[in-house]
Amino acid sequence: MDHRIFEIAELPLLGGGILDHARIGYAVHGKLDADGANAVLCPSFFGGDHTGYDWLIGDGLPLDTERYCVIVAGLFGNGVSSSPSNHPSGADFPLITPQDNVAAQYRLLTEHLGVRELALVTGWSMGAAHTYQWAVSHPRTVRRIAPVCGSAVTSEHNRVFLSGLAAALTADGGAERGKRAAGRVFAGWGASHPFWARQAYQDLGFDLREGYLAGFWEQFFVGGPATEDLLTMVRTWEHSDVGATPGFGGSAEAALASVTAEAVLLPGALDQCFPVADEERAASLLPRAALEVIPGVWGHLAGAGADAADRDFVGGALRRLLARRTADAAVGRA
Repeated sequence: MDHRIFEIAELPLLGGGILDHARIGYAVHGKLDADGANAVLCPSFFGGDHTGYDWLIGDGLPLDTERYCVIVAGLFGNGVSSSPSNHPSGADFPLITPQDNVAAQYRLLTEHLGVRELALVTGWSMGAAHTYQWAVSHPRTVRRIAPVCGSAVTSEHNRVFLSGLAAALTADGGAERGKRAAGRVFAGWGASHPFWARQAYQDLGFDLREGYLAGFWEQFFVGGPATEDLLTMVRTWEHSDVGATPGFGGSAEAALASVTAEAVLLPGALDQCFPVADEERAASLLPRAALEVIPGVWGHLAGAGADAADRDFVGGALRRLLARRTADAAVGRA
């Protein structure tokens, strides 16, 4: 689907300063109902754009466009939305936090698209971090959330991974060899030990490990956003912390406890980037949350739709969550 662009003349940023001439690339599937309450939002993920959730969206699919208006919003730094590669600031492009992305998306939805409330916010990886942020930043707007293979706060272990990813991207002056190296760094974190032991990459049509590393992981980076754009998203990922939202004094625990949305957390059983234990703790802090662990060997990629069983698991969880009549829906939101 072709994307659209929403423009914001001046976007105040959490860290101070303003992003001038901000642009969000987004796509809309389905139609918004008369009261603006059947919207589903999917924030994009690292390196992804408005097409990243196509496997979930459509007539009869888990995000059914016969019932819901599904909006996929691109994060700043993805090469379509405002990024160093397409913004007048260039190399001086500012730090963007999840709070900033959500603030811009809120304006897109309310000022431009006429959305009154969100039946669901869901996203994978960085999209999951922004799912959490939506529930904290706009509790009166969000009825349900389903973060997939992500977290509300970037862990110290995850920051080690991001440090290695950034080092690879900037190797060789940020040229193509650096992007290929970054792909191989991510490959080691993106799937589990059993994935490699079972040579599960053969399910994607790659006979040999080297073919998968070059044909999937390297190409994901080489064919994706510019190096400086990817580094912008790395910094956003590093700064993911719902506790940094104004009003919570740096406490992620207080931020999560404030969430009113019904939540289903969907971590991958063997995800090395976002372990199940962290999501178990998040579920214990959210007032209305369930934890459904995606089984299998795909690790972080379990939430990306590469494997049929994982697609069925995630899709089923979203269908069940959307079918529930939330308490706020039953009595009317304050």
